[in-house]
Amino acid sequence: MTLTEKERAGTWIGRVFRPGIGPCVVTLRGGNLHDITAPEAPTVRDVMEMDDPAAYIRTAKGEDIGPLADMPGTSDANDGAHLLAPCDLQSVKACGVTFAQSMVERVIEEQAAGDPDKAEGIRKRVSEIIGDSLDQIEAGSERAAEVKRELIALGMWSQYLEVGIGPDAEVFSKAQTLSSVGHGADVGLHPMSKWNNPEPEIVLAVDSRGRILGATLGNDVNLRDVEGRSALLLSKAKDNNASCAIGPMIRLFDDTYSLDDVRNAELDLTVEGPDGYVLNGHSLMSKISRDPEDLVSQTIGRHHQYPDGFVLFLGTLFAPTEDRDVPGQGFTHKIGDRVTIACDGLGRLTNTVRLSTDCPEWTFGLAALMRNLAGRNLLQGDAT
Repeated sequence: MTLTEKERAGTWIGRVFRPGIGPCVVTLRGGNLHDITAPEAPTVRDVMEMDDPAAYIRTAKGEDIGPLADMPGTSDANDGAHLLAPCDLQSVKACGVTFAQSMVERVIEEQAAGDPDKAEGIRKRVSEIIGDSLDQIEAGSERAAEVKRELIALGMWSQYLEVGIGPDAEVFSKAQTLSSVGHGADVGLHPMSKWNNPEPEIVLAVDSRGRILGATLGNDVNLRDVEGRSALLLSKAKDNNASCAIGPMIRLFDDTYSLDDVRNAELDLTVEGPDGYVLNGHSLMSKISRDPEDLVSQTIGRHHQYPDGFVLFLGTLFAPTEDRDVPGQGFTHKIGDRVTIACDGLGRLTNTVRLSTDCPEWTFGLAALMRNLAGRNLLQGDAT
């Protein structure tokens, strides 16, 4: 895992598993990872709850544990130092249908009832009705309401269009706390799925007060056939073993990187199949239909609190439609696909696709973390 010289100048926080020790809070200095775990900040959550996390990270004492470039992303036997997902106690939330193009694909999934054989014909019909009319619509606006009335009259209204251009965003729980995998790890597909794809997204790091403190990359693995059968199957489609990848590290906002950089970010996706297949995709954050601050405010507030903060997937423009094997069925993963999500300023997140049942089981939960920290005498400070 490498970062550019410009990226290394940022303020970074992440997590590394160290054998014989456990999960550690790390930052990046001069290309090397430094373990800054301390009683006043034993978790990433504790750092993020400080008044000025970036200032703390820049001055925190730490142990140099070697170059980031030499740190592997995973260890199947859990017997070597490796990167973890950069969040720990935070809730893992995600926004869906925040881009017009992916919103149309959700409509197609719904109309096809999860059957990829029907997708191409429905895509043509939906495109004839909707076309590019949604590209410049502000969600919740009067123009959006007008389009909604037009689509209802045409018999094409969908619950996905409701959350895509209506006043309320779709925000759901993507994964359980501590269950996300990091850079280099296997990422999982539920064995029942035959039509699926990666979703390259920017993930915001938000504290308990609703402050947006930084950003990282994420793969919101998507099972198109499962959710397409019924939106009520969202949790089965989204929350499975190893189905959420986040990393490589969180870049905190400072004078080198800000929320405006997120708003203007461009994400590149590469899928390299074991059969030599290559898919390239691109996602422009400038085309999002809801501002990141709006999505955060719809997630946290008087209506819902997150005392340990949360990370929030912002959604994706990317929706793969080109055929991989069968004409008319579009793209779907094959076991062994190598998925890389890259973004200037945030680095690269790479994972290998497996079945969720073949990925290492998630066994290190909240109780295990608390016992580990207590055994290292790291739970001595007052709770923030």
